[in-house]
Amino acid sequence: MRHFPRGPLRGPALLAAAVALTAVAACSNGSPSGAGSPSPAPPGGTSPGTTAAKPSPTRTPTPSPTPTRTYPLSTAPRTVPAVRSHEPARGPGWKPAATAGVVLGADSAGLADEGRLLAGELGLRYRGEAAAGPGDVELALGGQGAPESYTLTVKDGRVRVTGPDEAGVFYGTRTLKQSVRSAGSMPEGTVTDRPAKPQRGLNVDIARKHFTAEWLEDRIREMGDLKLNQLGLHFSDDQGFRIESDSHPEVVSKQHLTKAEVRRILALAASRHITVVPEIDSPGHLGAVIAAHPDLQLVSATGRTPRGAVDISDPDAARIVDDLLREFAALFPGAYWHLGADEYVALMAKDPEASYPQLAAAARKAYGPSGRVQDLATDWLNDRAATVRPTGKTLKAWNDGFFAGGVVSAAKDIEVEYWTGKEYGARPPLPYLQAGRRLVNLNDEYLYYVLGEPNAFTYPTGRRIYEQWTPRVVRGTTPVPARYDAQIQGARFAVWCDLANAQTQDQVAAGIRLPLAALSQKVWDPRTPTRPWADFRALAAKVRG
Repeated sequence: MRHFPRGPLRGPALLAAAVALTAVAACSNGSPSGAGSPSPAPPGGTSPGTTAAKPSPTRTPTPSPTPTRTYPLSTAPRTVPAVRSHEPARGPGWKPAATAGVVLGADSAGLADEGRLLAGELGLRYRGEAAAGPGDVELALGGQGAPESYTLTVKDGRVRVTGPDEAGVFYGTRTLKQSVRSAGSMPEGTVTDRPAKPQRGLNVDIARKHFTAEWLEDRIREMGDLKLNQLGLHFSDDQGFRIESDSHPEVVSKQHLTKAEVRRILALAASRHITVVPEIDSPGHLGAVIAAHPDLQLVSATGRTPRGAVDISDPDAARIVDDLLREFAALFPGAYWHLGADEYVALMAKDPEASYPQLAAAARKAYGPSGRVQDLATDWLNDRAATVRPTGKTLKAWNDGFFAGGVVSAAKDIEVEYWTGKEYGARPPLPYLQAGRRLVNLNDEYLYYVLGEPNAFTYPTGRRIYEQWTPRVVRGTTPVPARYDAQIQGARFAVWCDLANAQTQDQVAAGIRLPLAALSQKVWDPRTPTRPWADFRALAAKVRG
């Protein structure tokens, strides 16, 4: 062992002694990698067994660098519906800050409503068209993606949401809002997202049961957050006609929506990129009209007067319905109109020609000896379509309003709203698809919420929709072949108020919440969900509102 002189060591001698002790300790302990391996050099750069050089007394040790913080790869945001693609990245993500704001990119002034809405929801300032600063959210139009698609990027402490149309950017803001609600932040990385189906929504029977404007507005807000884009309003039926009318005020029920309330509903729906699809059902389900015009009532050979069915051989019936169609087509600016056409009682009889001889005579007069009551009903549908068609709206009718094998065929441009194969004479989905028709799925096995559960209906559950149903399951539980998927335009969950007092408005809202969330997932992403139902249910509750 090396010996050092006694007495205090100062200055260079002290530093040299410390270096020497380090070298001796290294020699005594041996190499960590085994005999014969070189030992690491001590401070100052000398190796064991060599004489330590005296360092300059003016040199100060170099401080060790502060370690740079590293982040794990991000995971996809937790939203309902789930995003379809997320490219992870390393970083802190984004969360709302008091100094942050929402800004609009160049040539994106049309996104002002989306920007103001998001700023209010997240407690941020809205600054309009401006350069994005630290912590800001920027919304911008641009790109060549599919309609309603968007890209959301979190990088360098900022969020940028872009899309080819305003609807897509709006859906990007819903993803951001939901992620903040579920986790407090939006993860680093890039979301690329778009819907699987162009028509996604809720259908509400406001004819049999009056729903307030405020209730409908709450559903619109809920639907917007779920990226749903259609609200169907069935506002005329046997039990009521629920919107103020100027052309025929005599048919309007005491409890109804004023046109001012409808315009307010339409404005809110437009701000959430939701199209309202109105429906005046005919030639059945016209009880409210018949109550004011009893001379229009269909009468059978035995004197029976089936509820809601007008005599389609009577020109006055067509005149009054066309008056209403023109009036309300002008009120509703959306791209769709529903003509109804379901459950016309005359065609549900075993022998329509024998049961309703006046209709049979009118059919033969119009179409020759082969004419049947179904031809008269199909011609009624085509005539009502001709009344609305000049507005440019896409026309819809229920599947049991289309008939095969007759002299007259339904106009080719009418979309099929398929709800059942159970009705007398109703056909399964394939004939409609094979004929090339576009179809929207309202499968009564999964998507019908019928108040009071009459006729063996049971309230559908979100879990059953989430785990079993897809847009290709049009009738019953069996999907149609995949080759027809493109013709299936989407789906709507439907509330029908057969027993109107069975539930209150609030009970209906609570009952449809999870089924509507489950539907939103299945029409947005065609893949089988990876999140188990219990997790999805908990997440749906967390992101709601």
